Amino acid sequence: MEKEYKLLLAEDDENLGMLLREYLEAKGYETDLCPDGEEAYKAFTANTYDLCVLDVMMPKKDGFTLAKDIRLINADIPIIFLTAKSMKEDVFQGFKIGADDYITKPFSMEELLFRLEAIIRRTKGTNAIQDVYQLGKYKFDTQKQQLIEGDEIVKLTTKESELLKLLCNNANKVLERNFALKTIWVDDNYFNARSMDVYITKLRKHLKEETSVEIINVHGKGYKLVM
Repeated sequence: MEKEYKLLLAEDDENLGMLLREYLEAKGYETDLCPDGEEAYKAFTANTYDLCVLDVMMPKKDGFTLAKDIRLINADIPIIFLTAKSMKEDVFQGFKIGADDYITKPFSMEELLFRLEAIIRRTKGTNAIQDVYQLGKYKFDTQKQQLIEGDEIVKLTTKESELLKLLCNNANKVLERNFALKTIWVDDNYFNARSMDVYITKLRKHLKEETSVEIINVHGKGYKLVM
């Protein structure tokens, strides 16, 4: 990120809230943590934020009510809801209020970060996060979905591009299978998992001429882009 974004985090689970704040701050987000909806509303009226991450089930003022109150002050600020529920009614209610995204617990920290970055890209402009990655002799342009080497250009499919971008964002670290599946395919079922394996094979073929870059299997966990 080119600038540090300020984030309001409302989460009544003390341990989860502290873990999320610590992780987000390590990733460059200045984060104010509030233990209930009322505290979060007070913080919102007293400060300027770029994004809000709100737990749905909170004491004093629930996340939906808080979001409605926030929308009266700022109609455009991005809001992500966190919830332990996966009921469709909750999802519909959240989007009806104007949620930008919705994450069901339990979720990985990386999934939340990916969703935040996607919202920043959408609302703050395409330069907010990295668009071009260097993979040895190849240049990977995420916006154009192209793998470029000199005058040679390989046009990637949307799925190939999304998967390669996830691998680049986690370069030299394990990209968990379930995280990748839920992020790109939404559902981590058997058929989507097989589909992802096919796309990994395709990406390996695209990158095979560059010996300094390799996508390896990490048994029982996922994949790793080594470079």
